[in-house]
Amino acid sequence: MTYDFAVVGAGVFGSWCAHFLRQTGARVLLAEQYAPGHSRSSSGGESRIIRMGYGTDEIYTRMSLRSLDLWRRLFARAGEDLFVPTGVLWLARSGDGYAARTEETLRRVGVAIEHLEPVELRTRYPQINFDGIDWALWEPGSGVLLARRAVAAAVKQCVTAGVEFRTLEIAPFGGAGKFRGGLRTAAGEKISAGAFVFCCGPWLPELFPELLAERMFITRQEVFFFGTPAGNSGYQPQGFPTWLEMSAGMYGMPDIEGRGAKVALDLHGAPFDPDTGERTPSPQAYSAARNYLARRFPQLGDAPLVEARVCQYENTSNGDFLIDRHPDYNVWLVGGGSGHGFKHGPAVGEYVADLLHGHRAPEPRFSLASKASRQSRAVY
Repeated sequence: MTYDFAVVGAGVFGSWCAHFLRQTGARVLLAEQYAPGHSRSSSGGESRIIRMGYGTDEIYTRMSLRSLDLWRRLFARAGEDLFVPTGVLWLARSGDGYAARTEETLRRVGVAIEHLEPVELRTRYPQINFDGIDWALWEPGSGVLLARRAVAAAVKQCVTAGVEFRTLEIAPFGGAGKFRGGLRTAAGEKISAGAFVFCCGPWLPELFPELLAERMFITRQEVFFFGTPAGNSGYQPQGFPTWLEMSAGMYGMPDIEGRGAKVALDLHGAPFDPDTGERTPSPQAYSAARNYLARRFPQLGDAPLVEARVCQYENTSNGDFLIDRHPDYNVWLVGGGSGHGFKHGPAVGEYVADLLHGHRAPEPRFSLASKASRQSRAVY
C-alpha cells in the first residue's frame, strides 16, 4: 500500500502530526519502533509541565496556549482528564531579566498571571523556603500533563480517525544518497508514501547523520521523586505548585498520583545514546537534587527517594524546534523539542500539517539553516 504520508515516530510530535494530516482525508501511516510513550523516548515518563512563559518568545507562548486547548479537547473526547491544573510558579531574583520579560509577554498576550512578593509567597506556600527569592510569577492556568498516558491517548485518537498504526523498525539508510522515495524496515518491507515525516526525537541524528549529527545534541537528564510526609497533604496538587527556579537549573512539581514530589535538573548532562545509554541515576545528580531539596523544601530534607529515572533531551543548537524539509528528498524533519517541547505537541502537529498542505509559510526559526554546530541554548 502507498500512503499519502508516513510518520515515523509515535511520540508526542509524531502522534499529533499524524492526527492533523489525517484530518484532510489523507492516508496516513504512523510507525513506531517500540510503543507510544515508551521508556526510552523523549515522550516517555509520567509528567511534563505545560506553561505559557517563554521570556520574549511569544511564538512559544501562543503555541502553548493553542496546545493546552487541543490537549483538553482530546482528553474530553477520551473521557480521561490527563491535565493536572497545579499552576506554575516561577521563582525569581532581583535582576532576573528572563522572568521579567516573561511577565511582560504574558500580560501583553492576555495570559492570567500574578506578580507575587515574598510576604505573599510565604503565606501561600509555607512548605517552601524562599530565601534568596525576591519575587515570583504565578501562572494559575498552567500545570502538568500526564505524559505517557497523554501520548497513548493521542495515538488512540489517530487510530480512531483512520490512521494506520504499526510497530516497525526502520532500517538504516546508509546515507542520504540511499533514500529513493521509500523506506525499508529492518525486516525488509518497503514503505511507500508521498511524503515522509520523521519525528524520531533522539534518533534523528542517527537516521540523518549528514544533516543532524552536529546540529542536534542528545544529553542525559535525570529526574527524582521524593516521598512526602505521611498524613501531610501539603505537597499534593491542590496545595503545592509546579515550580521552576531557572537560576538554579531546577524544576519540579507536586506529589501527583502518589509518585512523590518531583525534582529535576534542567542543565544539560553528558552526551547520551537513547538505545544503549545506562539509565541508572548518577551519584552526582542525586546529590545535587538532594541538596537542593533540603535547602528549598526543608520538610523534605530527609525524604526518601521513591523513584528515579534517566531520560534524554534532544535539543538543537539554540533550543528552537527543527521543522523543515530535507534538502534533497520529500522528507520532513520534526524534532528538537526536549526540555520544553512536550506541551507543544498539538500545535506542532497542526503546524506541520498546514505546512505540508501549503496552508502556511515556514517559520524561519524552525529551519534547518538556523541550526548551528555549537550548542548555545536560548529557548527554555
